[in-house]
Amino acid sequence: MSKFKYTVTSSDEGCSVKEIIRNNFSFSSRMMARIKRNDCIYLNGNPVRLFIVPNLGDIIEISLPEEHSHFVPQNIPIIPVFEDDELLVINKPAGYVVHPTAGHPVNTMANGITKYIIDTKQSFKIRFINRLDMDTSGLLVIAKNAHCQEEFVKQMKAGKVSKKYIAVVEGILINDTGIIDLPIGRPDQERVERGVMEKGHPSVTHYTVLQRFESGFTLVELRLETGRTHQIRVHMSHIGFPIVSDHLYGKVNARLIERQALHAHFISFYHPITNEFIELTAEIPEDIDALISKLKDISSPKTPQHMPHPK
Repeated sequence: MSKFKYTVTSSDEGCSVKEIIRNNFSFSSRMMARIKRNDCIYLNGNPVRLFIVPNLGDIIEISLPEEHSHFVPQNIPIIPVFEDDELLVINKPAGYVVHPTAGHPVNTMANGITKYIIDTKQSFKIRFINRLDMDTSGLLVIAKNAHCQEEFVKQMKAGKVSKKYIAVVEGILINDTGIIDLPIGRPDQERVERGVMEKGHPSVTHYTVLQRFESGFTLVELRLETGRTHQIRVHMSHIGFPIVSDHLYGKVNARLIERQALHAHFISFYHPITNEFIELTAEIPEDIDALISKLKDISSPKTPQHMPHPK
């Protein structure tokens, strides 16, 4: 259970417990209602009413109500990259959806994390802060309480969270860097595919070329300014450089790699409780590393393609 502690100072003179909490913490009104409803506020170790005016040096403690997820625990690889009492960041393997859906009711990351919670003798509700496609590997952030989730979402909306991906795309990008600023929408509500649409949501992807292969492929780093579903896959395909083996927006090439060559390798953010600046990376997985080695060995150079003008 997450706990917050505050020692009353001279600047709090005359203030009630409620006012002190409001002045020093950023709990949402919804969270405060839950805290009060569950009697989770203490003064010097004893339950306290919010109208009480504490004395100098008194200690106010707030415990967030305990919550649980109810997913079936399953033995799915959970690789922690960072963990404390508030956050869990894992390196998600390819081949798993994040959260159960009608098409994937089990064998999801939520099922694996549930078993991890049991194995590590923890207790928290699984709250995914970001999502990754089934065949995308890399950094996945889980908040251990609602307050942490709310604070992280505020950061994302304020542009304080940076997310970068590694991908191998078909074709050779001429420009070393570029920005793809094209709106993305859902052409058919009955299908999962997204596309560039005039009335779509604003979507911005930045790319940087890391390596060009004479075999006709490019290794790129991509930074998201927005976070639309399938954004990188849609943008790269639209400009003529689909991600290798992307079954939705390109073509599968199982000879090279059996899933889309996309990996969420970097994230930076401010810790939602301590405000510490955190940078995390996840190494390139073996299958993408093997793909890069194959492309170096293929001796079928192609003429570089100039990027078509975005429509």
